[in-house]
Amino acid sequence: MRRRFSDNFAATEVIHRAVAVYRLARSAGGKLVLITVLAGFGASILSACSPFYVLRAAYEEGKILWRREPIAQFLEKSEVNQETQEKLKLVLAVREYARDVLKMNVGGSYTSYSYVDRPDLTYILTAAPKTELKPYTWWFLIVGRVPYKGYFSKADAEAAAADLQFEGYDTNIRPSAAFSTLGWFDDPLLSHLLRYDKVTLSEVVFHELFHNTLYVKGAGAFNESVANFVGGRAAIDFFRDRFGENSTEHQKAIQAWQEELEFSDFMEKLGESLSKLYGKEISLEEKLRLREHIFESGKKEWEERIAARPGHRFRGFAKQPLNNAVMIHYLLYLKNLELFEAVYEAKAKNLIKVIDAIREAVKEGGEPFDAVRLLLPGGQT
Repeated sequence: MRRRFSDNFAATEVIHRAVAVYRLARSAGGKLVLITVLAGFGASILSACSPFYVLRAAYEEGKILWRREPIAQFLEKSEVNQETQEKLKLVLAVREYARDVLKMNVGGSYTSYSYVDRPDLTYILTAAPKTELKPYTWWFLIVGRVPYKGYFSKADAEAAAADLQFEGYDTNIRPSAAFSTLGWFDDPLLSHLLRYDKVTLSEVVFHELFHNTLYVKGAGAFNESVANFVGGRAAIDFFRDRFGENSTEHQKAIQAWQEELEFSDFMEKLGESLSKLYGKEISLEEKLRLREHIFESGKKEWEERIAARPGHRFRGFAKQPLNNAVMIHYLLYLKNLELFEAVYEAKAKNLIKVIDAIREAVKEGGEPFDAVRLLLPGGQT
């Protein structure tokens, strides 16, 4: 009964916070926001420009919090199968590792489990001009400008995308299975995440917990890429320490991160080709024609590169339609991963020192990627 009362209070609290933010925004003549940040391979942002959206966000977040159940208690249920038990125990171990070894601000996040009663948790919309690799951004009261917007309804996301398409933007909608509330609430493990393998699940949890630890206002690409780096590297260290360097889990984590770095390098080069095209003084029609050639050539090149590796985690890239919004989505999570890798090497491959150094480097403000570059010998990659 005590647990149920606690969840009821949390569900009520999110509504109170939404109303408080609304009143504050109204009094300031601004717009209203209730946000959560998704990450993913998680992250998402839920945002609003109307009281109705905030109430919907409060309602959906309230449902998640209301359904929370301590993982330790959930594990005692006889109907929980062995695979689910192993993954839930893994999440608790990841959380403890993030707190005790990596010194992340975990709070009470990922100590509880919450069932989600729909196929996808949220739908994330990104947009970009047709001849510029520059994300369309939304402004939010707490986190500043962000390059994506989340919706609880696919129809709502599609309607918003249609409006942007009418204005001449490329758009992309993708489902997301997790998000972070940046420490506002004790985020539970959502049932969607149990569909992932153990390595990916660990990466996601480390990624989201890092958002609780470091989040730079208005720096969406930095926030997601650094959390992506920490998620990948932390998973490698975690499985090494837990199962040993020769364990299957540790080797899979290494391979997953190597594939991430490989795809990051490929995408950045593809992005450079597009930016070079977009900078030419030629007609709009010619740019649009030539960009399709770059898109198709890029997909063909990637397909050929990983032809002998059908299990590559980015194997689906060559099969999807491409536009600038799709590119922005990938570049958002994969930007400058080699920069973080270089800092990792410079800090003797000590992830704890890397995290501390990055947190200190961005503390004074300014462009965060530039601040991280100053951590390298000579101040550049």
